[in-house]
Amino acid sequence: MAGNSNLHMSKAGKTDEFYTQLSTIEEELRHYRKYFKGKTVLCNCDDPYESNFFKYFALNFNALGLKKLITTCYATSPITYTQLYLFADEEITYPAGGGKEPYKIEITEVTDANGDATVDLSDVEYLLRNNKNALTLLNEDGDFRSRECIALLNECDIVVTNPPFSLMKEYIPLLAESGKQFLVLGNMNHITFKEIFHYFRENKMWLGYNAGHFWFKVPDYYEAKNTDYKQDEDGQKWRRLGNICWFTNMDIDIRHQFLDLYKHFSIQEYPEYDNYDAYFVKTVADIPCDTDKPLAVPITFLSSFSPDQFELLDANQFRKYDEVPVKSHGLIKDKDGTIKGKATYARLLVRNRNPEKE
Repeated sequence: MAGNSNLHMSKAGKTDEFYTQLSTIEEELRHYRKYFKGKTVLCNCDDPYESNFFKYFALNFNALGLKKLITTCYATSPITYTQLYLFADEEITYPAGGGKEPYKIEITEVTDANGDATVDLSDVEYLLRNNKNALTLLNEDGDFRSRECIALLNECDIVVTNPPFSLMKEYIPLLAESGKQFLVLGNMNHITFKEIFHYFRENKMWLGYNAGHFWFKVPDYYEAKNTDYKQDEDGQKWRRLGNICWFTNMDIDIRHQFLDLYKHFSIQEYPEYDNYDAYFVKTVADIPCDTDKPLAVPITFLSSFSPDQFELLDANQFRKYDEVPVKSHGLIKDKDGTIKGKATYARLLVRNRNPEKE
């Protein structure tokens, strides 16, 4: 897919310090507000000193009716114990000692603690300073796979975060198997991982509302790039990642909205694969309305996928030649699926549950 050079950099260099804009979070979270009343939210890949996920939930703690907010920081975060930008202009350091030690913050109340007649992040700062809410050092390294963080995962109701993209093969299965509700940022390419795709096919995970090219704040040590890079008037560096999307298992209205289909199937316009009993569809807009044949559609189709309208198929079950040794994990992979000997881009295999009749 185009526009993912920064994602490749992340995977190769394990540089995963991409900080999500508050506006990106707000635009997606507005569709899920009904899920949060009385719930414990965990942000298990977020340094509160820098995380806008923490800022969002702290600001909206009362409006959402949260029971508790828990955020954890990984030991090697480059900004741990540096500046608490979210709360004030002054530099605030927690705790004494100077080491970049992992910690968690637990918020159980956000009240007008400083008596200024408003409830905002300055009240969260005050409550942290006065032990009404807890900042506690962790015994382990704060990695989401550590025993301490898994215990916090077991305690929470909902996980919302931007996990390290280089660790998605481990992060998503841990999350999906936990039984918790979740909403996390990812990339369309992650869908093609064998560790992840089967959750989509088993209807245990789907895409949220927003997808596209998003800007992320990055640490100062990140190198400048010719494209998908900028530096603002304050000297803050930004990088843009392509094909960003949200992964969730919370039911949302968009999942039940049908695609408007108008094209009609013909073997001339929809060629059959050499090695699959399936038919190639160039774009989502080209999906025909009048067939229940297996259709190979772009991965971006998942942004419009309704399980009420389509069935997501296992491509392995539609292979023509069992003796072919290469098998996918449910997708038609780019080098595995050919038409007249020519490889195609990776595709999902879908079937219309209720095709139009003539």
